[in-house]
Amino acid sequence: MNSRIDALYARQSVDKKDSISIESQIDFCKYELKGGTCKEYIDKGYSGKNTDRPRFKELVNDIERGLIKRVVVYKLDRISRSIIDFANMMELFGRYNVEFVSSTEKFDTSTPMGRAMLNICIVFAQLERETIQKRVTDAYYSRCPKGFHMSGRAPYGFKLEPTVIGGIRTKMMAEHPSEADRVRLMFEMYSQPNTSFGDIARYFAEQGIDFNGKELRRVTISTILRNPVYARADLEMYEFFKSQGAIMENDPAEFSGIHGCYLYQGRDNPEKKSVNLKGQILVLAPHEGLVSSEVWLACRKKLMNNIVIGGSRKAKNTWLVGKIKCGLCDTALVTISSGEKV
Repeated sequence: MNSRIDALYARQSVDKKDSISIESQIDFCKYELKGGTCKEYIDKGYSGKNTDRPRFKELVNDIERGLIKRVVVYKLDRISRSIIDFANMMELFGRYNVEFVSSTEKFDTSTPMGRAMLNICIVFAQLERETIQKRVTDAYYSRCPKGFHMSGRAPYGFKLEPTVIGGIRTKMMAEHPSEADRVRLMFEMYSQPNTSFGDIARYFAEQGIDFNGKELRRVTISTILRNPVYARADLEMYEFFKSQGAIMENDPAEFSGIHGCYLYQGRDNPEKKSVNLKGQILVLAPHEGLVSSEVWLACRKKLMNNIVIGGSRKAKNTWLVGKIKCGLCDTALVTISSGEKV
């Protein structure tokens, strides 16, 4: 049987000036070993909020195969900042007689004092993680009312351009000519009483028009039609969102029928903002909307009257689903999975 080896584990979530590099972490760990055979496990670009990382999973697999005698890290939080994750790791280390060493915090699990210090450090590592999370959340909600773009790619129909709001550099959305025309057409089509998602998807497919390189899907249509970022918000739109229980960050007089809106998830609201508007946060955005408030509201109210059905409308109990339509109202046959309104 081959002798067990030492494992060096290093993780770096984001490459920043004030973060220690992977190479430096490995150097610290090798110094701790003072020679000997070892294997390096490196996860770059992964957070410490959980242990769902490819090389870490490989390390666990090698431990379970009995190949590892000791795990060495630069610092405790390179493994995880979760107490539960660490408790599970300690149980795994104990089961396979594996020692754990933190090279900079100077403790290892081969001694009672090392195990006690480890438990204390775990608590503070999780405290640090939760403090960071709260700070990020606070920053997010402090920026929401100011109309800042909150990261990520622009919704279909827009492109991002640099701007300055309140002396702060950020980005705002500007119309993407070809995409914006498709979005307007989509809204115009769905605002008609008898037009369905399927009708819109088939039309774009027949025209050979794709969305971000993919065939237009019903879920994409639904996402676009529900997003107030496309509307030129006026007083009628203000009254609609207010009647639905949304938190209005702007005065009614600011709804001039020009700008789109950002809809943010309510801070303590577990409901999906695409389904339930109560407690969600509506903020006027600096960009101009693409469709009139009248058309946007017609689509939204039509969506609210729809019944939730099977996600793809494919047959579940009958092959006739989607193939038969009512001769009077032209409504397609569907299987209903829920009576919930959306």
